Amino acid sequence: VQFVESGGGVVQPGGSLTLSCAASGFMFSWNAMSWYRQFPGEERELVAGISIGGYPNLVDSVKGRFTISRDNSKATVTLQMNSLKREDTAVYYCIADRFSAGGDYWGQGTQVTVSS
Repeated sequence: VQFVESGGGVVQPGGSLTLSCAASGFMFSWNAMSWYRQFPGEERELVAGISIGGYPNLVDSVKGRFTISRDNSKATVTLQMNSLKREDTAVYYCIADRFSAGGDYWGQGTQVTVSS
């Protein structure tokens, strides 16, 4: 089981980034997927999830700014982030929900820095 996140970087407030996650080692299309983020010194927190059927669920702080999507043919999940704020600065991770509790399936994450 592997999750490889990419697409992070440094962006000015109000800018956009597209994060991608390539998943492998399990039946991707049979699993709900989620993006989490981690601020320095804090626990990971859920940002967005997408069901097996493609239905999105986003936390209030990113609604209207972030979009989550999935491509089952490529086993990838994407987080489109618009109107970025300084408080979005964090390391972002993706994972299948079934692997999010217990075990160490987390990838390396991708750093997003929002700064002028």
